[in-house]
Amino acid sequence: GRKASSAVARTTTSSITITTMTDQFTLSNVACIDTAKSPHPISTGIGFFDHMIDQLNSHAQIGVAVIVTKTNGESSSAMSPSFEFVNRYADEDQALIMGQVGAALGSQLKELVYKGEESNSRTSRFCCPLDEALVECVLTKSSSNNEGKLTKFTLPPYGKYPANKGRSKIGTMKTQFVETFFTNVAQSSGMDISLVKVRGDNGHHVVESAFKAFSRALRNLIDGTDTNNYTSDEFEKMWGEKSVSYTAGLELCREGKLERSTKETSILVHVLMNGLLKGSDSVQVDTGIKTMDEFVAILAKEAKMSVEVKCNGDLYVDDHHTSEDVSIALGQVLNTAFGTKAGLNRMWCATGTYGDAEVEVTMDLSNRPCITHNLSLSSNPNDEEYAGDLSIEMLDHVLESLVMNSKSTVHIVENKAGNTVLETAMATAMAYGAALRMCAAVDPRRAGKTASSKGTLSV
Repeated sequence: GRKASSAVARTTTSSITITTMTDQFTLSNVACIDTAKSPHPISTGIGFFDHMIDQLNSHAQIGVAVIVTKTNGESSSAMSPSFEFVNRYADEDQALIMGQVGAALGSQLKELVYKGEESNSRTSRFCCPLDEALVECVLTKSSSNNEGKLTKFTLPPYGKYPANKGRSKIGTMKTQFVETFFTNVAQSSGMDISLVKVRGDNGHHVVESAFKAFSRALRNLIDGTDTNNYTSDEFEKMWGEKSVSYTAGLELCREGKLERSTKETSILVHVLMNGLLKGSDSVQVDTGIKTMDEFVAILAKEAKMSVEVKCNGDLYVDDHHTSEDVSIALGQVLNTAFGTKAGLNRMWCATGTYGDAEVEVTMDLSNRPCITHNLSLSSNPNDEEYAGDLSIEMLDHVLESLVMNSKSTVHIVENKAGNTVLETAMATAMAYGAALRMCAAVDPRRAGKTASSKGTLSV
């Protein structure tokens, strides 16, 4: 991608003026404020680009602002919500604008990441799940704050329409310059950035997933936490059992309960988001299917929630009705316990291992239910039909029913298949529970507000 390195920058307290060889733009009110909102807007003259930068506000909890104007053009005070104004620079040199904005924001982020001094190196990894995309971001902060690099970038093609090409524009933003933006962010922030598309057929969501994954990884990097490390002092301080987050979660007394009977099943499901304070006896599962019992119990223990599940089903017919109804009910009860999801961490990714199996679950309490996975179920090497005493086709259906009824977006990535499908199933339960625990955690910095650029998950 084209870089903004040809620009000459002059920095002041409130603005960065950049003069280029082809034109002159002023970037005013450039700000990246940690855990606070900027009073100024994001207005680059490219509407979709504004929307993507705004993900830093919602998901990195960084108050971002930047206004792009032509030095001899319109005043930044003449802001308008019209399509023409918001996209006023759509026909200008987008590589230059997006590169300059990346460089300006990166220099501000450098102050947050390095806090004005050299420090120990650190890595932060985050995956962001959308219903049609999953992007992994890895940020590396070196022991010195030298120029960073965009080490890996595999987002193109942006979607599959048209085939093998994808979208050239999203709104008025040219997708080819997304790489330009992140190249310049890396260079000026001192961070190495890797962005890898794990999967994704929708161009809009591929780009959105990338910006959200970057924002979440950045938040963790600043906090000193990481999705791959649950034992660090920083993680314990932020999310551990003595943290403000943990206490706030218990104080919510989140609970869901459902009892129902049909000709096929009689079910009781009761969930308490109580940190399993009462011990292992707080997980009681009896469905008549041992694999289901173990799956739900592992999930609950990893999620640190008390669960009571009882089901008397028509197992004399098949395992279908029992396993389906239990997973539907559990999903519904979880969704009830989450409430509006306001103030929750909302997104996380976690890995589970069981036997030889290793599975990663990336979850978003999005209210937009979708599940995507690559588990070796139909193509398992042993040609198995059952995972323990649960038919494999119903394992697939259990996952779908759980996700859809909890109104979550879930991507499951099988890093390594187990020797049996049962091992893979239990690794999935472990990862699912661990991700659920962190998604449901209260982030006190959000002050009860929803982690969304829309401000709500209800529509």
